Amino acid sequence: QVQLVESGGDLVQPGGSLRLSCEASGLTMSNYEMRWFRRTPGKERESVLVATISPTGDTTTYADSVKGRFTISRDNAKNSGYLEMNSLKLEDTGVYYCNARLQFNVDIQFWGQGTQVTVAT
Repeated sequence: QVQLVESGGDLVQPGGSLRLSCEASGLTMSNYEMRWFRRTPGKERESVLVATISPTGDTTTYADSVKGRFTISRDNAKNSGYLEMNSLKLEDTGVYYCNARLQFNVDIQFWGQGTQVTVAT
């Protein structure tokens, strides 16, 4: 059974930092692209793609809104991925979901349950 478990979400003040983790089981992470999405309050049907990282970790992409502030990384030996979030803004608030998408068949993908990030004064 495949499971993705996110952790690290919290309440933080603007300008603060958080590190989200995504631990996978039941699959070999090195075969999967990892992606982080955000769903914002009131827009639960909208998922914003925040960052992606290739299976080997050599290619990353970011939404314009987080470039220079967020860093996506992975450790395939630990079957884990991470999202380092710095200089957090109010608009970064939302539920962050980890997604693993099979490299050679993008129709095969798995989701975590999400972790809440709240940026507030």
